[in-house]
Amino acid sequence: MSLTETDRARPSATWLWIEFTALFVGVPILMAVFFGSYRLFSVIFALALIAAVLLHLTPGFRWRELRRGPVLGEWRLILAFAALVSVVCVSVALILVPDRFLSLVENNFPLWIMIMVAYPIASALPQELIYRPLFFRRYGHLFPSTEWAIAANAAAFGFGHLFYMNPITIAMTAFGGAIMAWAYTRNQSFLLAWVLHAIAGQIVFTAGLGVFFYHGAIPQ
Repeated sequence: MSLTETDRARPSATWLWIEFTALFVGVPILMAVFFGSYRLFSVIFALALIAAVLLHLTPGFRWRELRRGPVLGEWRLILAFAALVSVVCVSVALILVPDRFLSLVENNFPLWIMIMVAYPIASALPQELIYRPLFFRRYGHLFPSTEWAIAANAAAFGFGHLFYMNPITIAMTAFGGAIMAWAYTRNQSFLLAWVLHAIAGQIVFTAGLGVFFYHGAIPQ
């Protein structure tokens, strides 16, 4: 038997702040400290499972919400985002790692195809569940306004990549996270945020910035 909304009383603000701090501050710190002693995707999927449980326990949340909101109708936003990310990634690649620009496409085309296919499901999807629906539906009301919540979400998303120990990675993910958070809050559209995240990741690896975003490239 499923729980009704009346059965699920909203936790206190104090308890929600404890959850929030543990998930979005404590976990990234632990991942950075113990990096190399765990499988990254196993942790990501475990966190996504925890996010799913917490979402289910959130008063008013319904799973059908994840199908809500326009995607194709936001084609202008999607194209503008893709163009912006492309400009940023190409610029960063040519300035910092020019020898790696488009190197994955040129030198390992099968791996590039695999990343293009797998990234949206294996990486973008679980991350979006954690950082968009869970963040805003369960913890969004802790902040004084939507703008504050978006800023906090961007900071949390960047901090969530602390284990890379690279300011470029953290800054770029925080910047992208701010746009994805803003896009999500426009229509509460998880699908739109997921599409934007998937596109961003695909552009990052295509441009040759995998050295900043691939966990296998991090010194143990």
